Amino acid sequence: MRPYERFLEYISINTRSDETTGTHPSFDGEFDLARMLKGELEDIGIEADLDDKCYLIARIPASEGYEDYPVLGFISHMDTAPVYSGCNVKPVIYQDYDGGDVIYPCGKIMKAEDYPHLQSLVSETLITSDGTTLLGADDKAGIAEIMSAVEHIVREGIPHCPLAICFTPDEEIGEGTDNFDIEKFGADMAYTVDGGDACQIEYENFNAADALVEITGLSTHPGTAKDVMINAVNVAHDYHGMLPTNERPEHTEGYEGFYHLLDMCGDCSSAKLHYIVRDHDRTGFEERKEFLRKCADRINAAYGAGTVRITITDSYYNMLEMITPHMHLIDSARKAVTAAGMVPVTVPIRGGTDGARLSYMGLPCPNLGTGGFNFHGPFEHITAERMDRAVLVILGIIGEYSKPCKAGQNIASPDNCGNTSCEV
Repeated sequence: MRPYERFLEYISINTRSDETTGTHPSFDGEFDLARMLKGELEDIGIEADLDDKCYLIARIPASEGYEDYPVLGFISHMDTAPVYSGCNVKPVIYQDYDGGDVIYPCGKIMKAEDYPHLQSLVSETLITSDGTTLLGADDKAGIAEIMSAVEHIVREGIPHCPLAICFTPDEEIGEGTDNFDIEKFGADMAYTVDGGDACQIEYENFNAADALVEITGLSTHPGTAKDVMINAVNVAHDYHGMLPTNERPEHTEGYEGFYHLLDMCGDCSSAKLHYIVRDHDRTGFEERKEFLRKCADRINAAYGAGTVRITITDSYYNMLEMITPHMHLIDSARKAVTAAGMVPVTVPIRGGTDGARLSYMGLPCPNLGTGGFNFHGPFEHITAERMDRAVLVILGIIGEYSKPCKAGQNIASPDNCGNTSCEV
């Protein structure tokens, strides 16, 4: 079974996570997919454990003679983004895509001029939704690719190092690692398979924080409000106006950070602004948070102490710091991408990844591409051929970490590869 065929089965299950439920997992549909995957793994001959928090973990013992090699892990998440419907997904398949506008059954049009990368997909098998839902490639494509790779390894009897697999819930709402048991997972190093094009390798991401700005106003009758009323909504407007307009997400790219107003609410007596703050550079990240605090100080100086209260909570940090001591992970991925017939592309993640938090938890974990594009919306798409290549990348990485560790041949130095059988 090709990975896209598996993928088409997985997207039939609604796994849209929901940050409002307060449960783990946040949506029961995630268990439905987890149980399906558990059954598939067992059919392949791989034992898998599904816990009560919806973490599905499988370990594949090493081939004979490879028992002392480091344990290599692969991770993908089962939920889809809550920002757009993932219910009743109806995939549409365009054989031998011609590079033109994609006209959806619902009438939406994905214009080729707006998405230049579509030209690189010409002659491939393009898969989209019908335009009324997202497709679910983020990250059911990653799951399908990991499943196809391990099935190939097991059924073809390919010699390999010990492997670990984990499919997680609730990544899209920032809770994918909240109950991740690293000791149970048992890997020495891992990759998330949760990125864009199959040639991409990601090991830099934003430093991230949430900022909640709470404003206390003073409501009084507007007829007698002069020099008395403090309209919290107007104060919120003043606060937001202090932030640079060119540092919003819609005006930034690459390594540029931003302030993003997620939502706001309020009336004359009270108001709230909810921001996310992002920056790849740690110093710049700290400066952004300090700027938000200074804006609050300016408001309080103008309207009175206690008018604005700001709470800033760090969410995750750039994994680069944690990956740098383990650059063999990136070197191995580059070799695997090249062997799969592609040119490796290293890009910074303009967002977060479970791999970032896992890296800070002691499990170095860069990110691999799935072959998907335009995640989190109706124009999400992927191709069958890119999924095939993503499987080749996974297999290539497994091959790199299953090579004999001898002087001049080992992909990581004996000091950090963890292989006790290294011959130095």
